[in-house]
Formats: sequence, C-alpha cells, structure tokens
Amino acid sequence: MKTHHFALAALASSCLFASGAVLAQDFQAGSVLVRARAVHLDSANKDSTGLGLSINNKTLPEVDFSYFFNKNIAAELVLTVPQKQTVSSNGIPIGTLRHLPPSLTVQYHFDVGGFKPYVGAGVNYTRFSSVHLLGGAADIKRNSFGPALQVGVDIPLSKQLYLNVDVKKVFIKTDVSAAGAKVGEFKVDPLLVGVGLGWRF
Repeated sequence: MKTHHFALAALASSCLFASGAVLAQDFQAGSVLVRARAVHLDSANKDSTGLGLSINNKTLPEVDFSYFFNKNIAAELVLTVPQKQTVSSNGIPIGTLRHLPPSLTVQYHFDVGGFKPYVGAGVNYTRFSSVHLLGGAADIKRNSFGPALQVGVDIPLSKQLYLNVDVKKVFIKTDVSAAGAKVGEFKVDPLLVGVGLGWRF
C-alpha cells in the first residue's frame, strides 16, 4: 500500500468516528495510554555511495506507551519487533538486514472540540543486525541515533478507547563499508504513517 493511500484511509477512518468526540475526557497526571498500530514505513532511501541503495517499504506492527505528566504533556515510548528488510542496489537485491528502531518522544496534547491532537519530538535509536550484503563483501555500522518528529490525533470512541492516527518522520542513517573501508552513508529516514487503537488506563 502506498503511503498516500494509507494516509487517506486513516483520514477516512477518523471521519467515520468523529461523533465519538463527545465522549472525550481530559487526560490527567498519571494517565497511561497504550496504543497498538499498523504502521506503513516509506523510506527516503538517500545514499552517498553511488550504489543507489534502497530498502523495501512495508507495513509493520507497533505498540506504544504514553505516560501523562499532566493533561497536556506526555512521554511516548514506541516499540516494535526487529524488522527484516531487503537491501537493493539500483533496484537489484544485494542482501538483507534486520533493524529494531525504538523511539522516545515528548508530546504536547491539545483538546479541540473533544478531539485530542498532539505534536511530539524526541530521539530514535536503531540497532541493525543479521546484516548480509553482497555475500559479506559489504557491511554497515550497527547503531544509529537521530531525531524523531510526530503529529497525530486520538479520537475517543468511549471513555477508555481511542482511535489513533499518527505520522512520524524518523531520521536513521548508517555508514556503508566495503573491504573494511567506508564508501559512503545510507539514509533510511522513513516516513511512518500509522492507524490503530488506544486504551486509556
């Protein structure tokens, strides 16, 4: 599914449940919101190696936990399972890798007619593993740190249940080497568009 199709589906879902806004209640200090999302990863695929490197786009599961310090400020930890990706050079597969990209953001939540939009910013840590490129002739740096930005909205379906639409831009990059020498840098820098449900505790 293309990212813009995914986003349109998310927006349509939001409109269908708009009437739930009347059920909204303010978040309080100590509130916890647990969300499960389906997230579409769309990589920017930028590299300076001259090899035309890219990884495949995919839809993946995600779970996150938001802890509220007051009704407006929350911290969100985003988790998933290691994701296997195919690495290609100029469209030709050259191997695979796995990556685990947890993010931690600080969010500001608004209340707009019962809806709960938010913005957030934080940091992403990505760990690459099971790297198999060109039969071992190429390799990448295993760790990446970078900023993460997000916007989203929680739409109440009941007092404890929310429909969530979330968009993140995450900055992920790694050094690429061949025969032990650095040949350039590969930037994944994905756009992540997610739709899911949140449970308030």
